[in-house]
Amino acid sequence: MAMDAAQFIIDAQGLQALSARKVADRIGYAVGTLYRVFEHLDDLIIQVNTRTLVELNATLDRAAADGQDAERRVEALTHAYIDFAIRHTPRWSALYEHGIEADIDLPDYYREQIAGMYGRLESLLKTAVPQCSPEELARAARALWGGVQGVCLLALSEKLDIDQIESLPEIADSLVRTYVSGLRARH
Repeated sequence: MAMDAAQFIIDAQGLQALSARKVADRIGYAVGTLYRVFEHLDDLIIQVNTRTLVELNATLDRAAADGQDAERRVEALTHAYIDFAIRHTPRWSALYEHGIEADIDLPDYYREQIAGMYGRLESLLKTAVPQCSPEELARAARALWGGVQGVCLLALSEKLDIDQIESLPEIADSLVRTYVSGLRARH
């Protein structure tokens, strides 16, 4: 119930509007009761963000399952990521807006969702450029996802000089093709 309420608040008003008081009020609980379930507000946000990552990873799994060649599957993956970011902007943004305090360890289940995103891309890149070492694939997956995430962030915050949000997949395709071509050229 609390996670649903937190997700509702994030979807409606963004992460910056989320507070324990608003969540407790929405579900009819006292704030103290909420803190019996969650250690702190960060714990609740991490769990909502995990839910978002699970949904995003399911979306990416479906996109990566297409039987096209590896480079086209990477493009399909980036299109699915962009589409998810557009359809769920407040929750997607919360993944990057939420700053974790230094004394809070991310739970394994959260880290596994992040690793799944990278692992899926590493696997596709390995098929596209089989000569890459595992270390190079890991770096490439993080660089490529970082580029796609950056393009999404800039476009959705209207800081990327593009005419229409519809051109985001074209920009991502250019990034993917150039990056994969560069990997191939290095080998």
